[in-house]
Amino acid sequence: MLLPSLRTLVSCGCRNAGRGFQQSNRTPHLRQWLAKRSQHSITAEAGVNTAPATFPNAATNRILGRWLLGCSGLVVGAVVLGGVTRLTESGLSMVDWHLVREMKPPQTRAEWEAEFAKYRQFPEFKIMNHDMTLPEFKFIFYMEWGHRMWGRLVGLAYVLPTIYFWKKGYFNRSMKGRALGLCGFVFFQGLLGWYMVKSGLEEKPESYDVPRVSQYRLSAHLGSALLLYCASLWTGLTLMVEPHKLANTKRLNQLRGFAKGTVGLVFLTALSGAFVAGLDAGLVYNSFPMMGDRWIPDDLLAFSPTLKNFFENPTTVQFDHRVLAISSLTAITGLYMFSRRMMLPRRAKIAISCLTAMAYAQVALGISTLLLYVPTPLAATHQSGSVALLSLAIWVLAELRKVAK
Repeated sequence: MLLPSLRTLVSCGCRNAGRGFQQSNRTPHLRQWLAKRSQHSITAEAGVNTAPATFPNAATNRILGRWLLGCSGLVVGAVVLGGVTRLTESGLSMVDWHLVREMKPPQTRAEWEAEFAKYRQFPEFKIMNHDMTLPEFKFIFYMEWGHRMWGRLVGLAYVLPTIYFWKKGYFNRSMKGRALGLCGFVFFQGLLGWYMVKSGLEEKPESYDVPRVSQYRLSAHLGSALLLYCASLWTGLTLMVEPHKLANTKRLNQLRGFAKGTVGLVFLTALSGAFVAGLDAGLVYNSFPMMGDRWIPDDLLAFSPTLKNFFENPTTVQFDHRVLAISSLTAITGLYMFSRRMMLPRRAKIAISCLTAMAYAQVALGISTLLLYVPTPLAATHQSGSVALLSLAIWVLAELRKVAK
């Protein structure tokens, strides 16, 4: 009885020892496999974490987009401030131009007297402001000085970040060309501004009109500012706003073409406003919808040759501005109605609705400015409204643009 129990105990021990031996043989293999797996994981993670970032990318594009939107906002400020400077007849108060020296305004009484003495040598003081006092001169001087300093701020906002982003590698080849073009346009805009001011400082013995800058140069100055603004805003929006993946249908292409034509019409209307301002054409025929007691005034084509009327006759210039404004409103209304019959993304519909609302508000502002004989606050608001309308039109284009291939 003792012998069978001993045999059972020995056989069980042998089986357990065999199992233990097998497990001990498997354990090193399992440990090696786990160690290798862990090492591969660590290597992969290290490769992900240490891989160098490539520029440009989506993040850098958003940074560039914000920068350009900020620059376009500064350009709007320059346009509005320039309009107020024109409305307050302050633009000819600084009779010379220095890039750095004029950044510091006169400080002492003697410096102010010297600056005022220079102003008294030019036609605006002799004809219009011969009884102006020194405190009154300080007001118009600071208006023009503020406009010029704002222009320098705009230049720095374009040039300094361009240098930084270029060195960081944020620009691709296309963006490098755009950035250089924008910076060059800023410098051109500054030179054009001084070229415009010079036209108002010239003696014109044959003219009996009040001294003012050339309406041609004024419109060129405003037009170049609007082009700079449009280019900056469009580039900034396309970098930040992802395009919608829209089916490229015939009706959508028609809507895109309609929107592009509307942007061109809004731009042309804003540009015609520069001729209205340059000729003080808002002070003739302060009635609406008729001009006086006629739909078409008698002196519409009073100048010869006929083409001269469109740029130098205040009556014709105001008439043209009215026609362009009504045409822009009609086009934007048509764009809105055409878009309602299409399936568009929500953001695109909001942009078109905002554009339509702003168009009606802008027309109301223009009519009010005319009927009230061009008060400065209302006229400045009307000019700002033209930039807002142009901005919304560009937003519509950005929402409807095609996806780049």
